[in-house]
Amino acid sequence: QVQLVESGGDSVQAGGSLRLACSVSGSTICLLGWFRQAPGNEREAVAAIDSFWRTTYTNSVKGRFTISQDNAKSTLHLQMNSLKSEDTAVYYCAAVRRIGNCNNNDFVRPLESSKYNYWGQGTQVTVSS
Repeated sequence: QVQLVESGGDSVQAGGSLRLACSVSGSTICLLGWFRQAPGNEREAVAAIDSFWRTTYTNSVKGRFTISQDNAKSTLHLQMNSLKSEDTAVYYCAAVRRIGNCNNNDFVRPLESSKYNYWGQGTQVTVSS
């Protein structure tokens, strides 16, 4: 089993920064991602990182957000800088767990939510202009 628990959501002014954390427990986790969902919108991918430390971002956050994990891969972070009102959403941590070894295929279309088989409960981020 995999457990994901997000924290760090808050209300900030536009231009400010927040650092989200996701506590990760479980084995053979090959891909971790951050997703978000604003009211009335579909869930969208934000960023992903695989077991080989490769990262990718959706275009709207490139240069502003950074995804990272600690060396033990027990905590996933999302550093969010230069926040905009359109970043307001519930942010979810998600994981892909494999039966077997992680491989290069895990980084094929890493921002597709259908790849992920475990999800956290979410943390609210509100950015006011």
